[in-house]
Amino acid sequence: MTPETAPSQEPARAARPEPAVPQRVTSLELFFDLVFVYTLTQLTVLIAHDLSWATAGRVVLIFAVLYWMYSAYAYLTNQVPPDRPSRRALMLLGMAGFLICALSIPHAFDPHSNAGVVFGLGLLLVVVVHSVLYTRSHGHDVVWYAAPNATAALAVTGAGLCTGALANGLWVLAIVLQFVTPLMAEHGPTRGSGRASAELRSQMGALNPGHFVERHGLLLIVSFGESIIAIGVGIGDLPFTASVFTGVFLALALAGALWWTYFVRDEGGAEHAFAATPADRRWRQAMTAYYYAFLPMLLGVAFLAAGIKKSLGHIGEQLPTGPALALAGGVALFLAGDVAFRAAMRLLPVGYRALAVPVVLATALLGLHVSALAQLLALVALLVLMLAAEARWSPRASATGAGAGAGELT
Repeated sequence: MTPETAPSQEPARAARPEPAVPQRVTSLELFFDLVFVYTLTQLTVLIAHDLSWATAGRVVLIFAVLYWMYSAYAYLTNQVPPDRPSRRALMLLGMAGFLICALSIPHAFDPHSNAGVVFGLGLLLVVVVHSVLYTRSHGHDVVWYAAPNATAALAVTGAGLCTGALANGLWVLAIVLQFVTPLMAEHGPTRGSGRASAELRSQMGALNPGHFVERHGLLLIVSFGESIIAIGVGIGDLPFTASVFTGVFLALALAGALWWTYFVRDEGGAEHAFAATPADRRWRQAMTAYYYAFLPMLLGVAFLAAGIKKSLGHIGEQLPTGPALALAGGVALFLAGDVAFRAAMRLLPVGYRALAVPVVLATALLGLHVSALAQLLALVALLVLMLAAEARWSPRASATGAGAGAGELT
């Protein structure tokens, strides 16, 4: 470019929609995530206290509701950065709502406690703050999100006043409302023509890929901290014997292998795939990959942490059914979610990870009939073999960096 032609390019640069400096996650968003991850901590405590199918079901209900609103905030701050005092103050108020929910989790289903009502009111506060902030980017169209989200929060609040099947039904109603919210937003009665709906989809999909991927990656890495905390809680006051050290090392190696599973290729590949997706399809891709797929991944971390807590103190012994299933189920949930994530983002390969899921579940038999140490060792070995097989035999294994794995599914 010559000096004479340079000035003529300035208007074109100014008209570009992409920012000159990539949007990154702010410290306030990370602070927000730290508060939200406390909900995972509380769920881990709940699971470890009562390793039963009923508790597992309640944990899924609670986290599905809470993670929906976390995802709504992640989308929100991508569109409405917390770069002004009023927005920061509202974000802090939303954090308070999540903290109220987290504090009430242990007794949210206790009919003799008001914790269920407190949880619902905390969730309602989260919804109201989100709706107010969301008007900054979508104006009055926010009603198509705010109305069903607020109704879901009221359903959860009502569940706190009920018992039995009615309470469970209201929780399920809340989740159903959340599932239909995107459809209501896209096809609201003011939308009119299909062209208007397409324009709305493009507006909803105008996400900054780098920020969105980084935000969820940071949430996942913070949630891995729960596994590390579980190691410390699990060994308690046990003497530092060789078996205890071996158990600690294997638990850390297991968390490290899960980290490797996502962060070595998936995060960078997802950013490229996300950026290459047309805006009118990007918002559905974001919802599929970072809500429906990320949900079991995060729940898997919580179940794994509970299993580690209950297993390290009995490292050389056979495990009861609950801890053995929590260890195997936690890893299997994470892998199943990661397979769904890769499918949504069209990242390769998926076959090795899909095949690993049932094999990982089978390691519960080792915990039940041999020892916790044998199960942990088997889990680490399986993940290492899975990752090594991908690196050795995957046609895309040689691809590294941000573009790794992007392509057609096989």
